[in-house]
Amino acid sequence: MSDNDSSKLKLGALTALVVGSMIGGGIFSLPQNMAAGAGAGAILIGWVITFIGMICLAFAFQQLANRKPEVTGGVYGYARAAFGNYIGFNSAWGYWISAWIGNVAYFVVMFSALSFWIPAFGEGNTGAAIITASILLWVLHFLVLRGVHGAAMINTITTIAKLVPLALFIVILVFAFKIDTFNIDFWGTAELGSVVDQVKSTMLVTVWVFIGIEGASMFSGRAQNMADVGKATVIGFLLTIALLIAVSILSLGVLSQPELAALKNPSTAYVLEAAVGSWGANLMNAGLVISVGGALLAWTLLSGETPYLAAQDGMMPKVFGELNANGSPAASLWLTNGLIQLFLVITYFNGSVYLSLVYLATSMILLPYLFCALYSLMVAQKREGYQAGESTAKDVAVGVIASVYGVWLVYAAGLQYLLLSMVLYAPGLLFYVWARKERGEKPFTGAEAIIAAVIVVLGIYAAYGLSVGTLSL
Repeated sequence: MSDNDSSKLKLGALTALVVGSMIGGGIFSLPQNMAAGAGAGAILIGWVITFIGMICLAFAFQQLANRKPEVTGGVYGYARAAFGNYIGFNSAWGYWISAWIGNVAYFVVMFSALSFWIPAFGEGNTGAAIITASILLWVLHFLVLRGVHGAAMINTITTIAKLVPLALFIVILVFAFKIDTFNIDFWGTAELGSVVDQVKSTMLVTVWVFIGIEGASMFSGRAQNMADVGKATVIGFLLTIALLIAVSILSLGVLSQPELAALKNPSTAYVLEAAVGSWGANLMNAGLVISVGGALLAWTLLSGETPYLAAQDGMMPKVFGELNANGSPAASLWLTNGLIQLFLVITYFNGSVYLSLVYLATSMILLPYLFCALYSLMVAQKREGYQAGESTAKDVAVGVIASVYGVWLVYAAGLQYLLLSMVLYAPGLLFYVWARKERGEKPFTGAEAIIAAVIVVLGIYAAYGLSVGTLSL
């Protein structure tokens, strides 16, 4: 990819990458996903926690873009700068796996939506759905191989297109909202347990719909202006959270929590159908197909970029750091989309459904987000990139809150998903050692060797638990 300004990403394209990454299939399934484990009161608390935590994470990314413009690569680059090569690699590895497993989830929910018109697609994991999804996967693959900049332009167009049905959904539900329905078993304690447990149940869902908040920072090396990276992150976050909260809360005033929990996904289709009839379901299912199509493109870009960035710094084997004639990381894309294809086939044979894939993808990104929050706090405390006399109080506060939120997310996800993530983190060791040997460098420091051993042991333990049935998705 050339370095002239015409090939660089401007604020609009960077913002569209953030919004396009976050607004995918998740928002269209949000009413059912949230209501599955929480009542209206707990959902409101969950959104308050999410808003505070995620806005601080967004500000943390903005701060790092402004104070550390020389550190590119987003979650990977920040983790490496803060904690060294091996933690940086694991941040890239976890983010990358989260990205491509998320794409598998997107394919499943897209074809579940298409089953509204084509019943053969079922829940999105039938033979017909997997074959058609595979064709779409490789169409996207070859589109991105033709160039990142062109694909980003298409993503901008699909991002605008997907916002139209969501805006119409919100307007209609404002008029269809019934406070009596919203107040039914407001705290959910009759069926769903304690409010704390309900709030915890919303956390993986809310993180899932915000994965992509770092989209602009991942492409910081391709940005025309580094200041636009931080602006795009915050603008994209504020637009997205307004839409997410509106979709989630307004739905509880149309159908009760038990009714929402029982819906098939994409649940927004059936909420709008309850409000206005069958044309509402047609609109939202069509909107989801457009939305997920755009999100798949954005996440194909992001997931292909991550191994490429790591390889540039010697954290992944050299082959993944090579660009083709169009400026796309070809080897990285082949590996990523090959694994997506494998998981699509696995989905067919083991019956995995959307929410299980969502939880797995989300669990993989929790540690990378925590590392970025901690790095923003470290930068502020050390006054790196600040002028003499310039206050760091706001940035320190943001870093503290974002870090506490990151720890809370790991706790809320629970031990089960932390262990499951280790199954996927452990194989990364082979790629890391391969890359370090290519450069003739020692793979680990003493502390890193201990961390690697812990990850492998936990991964083996979790794999055993999966094999005997004591651990499951």
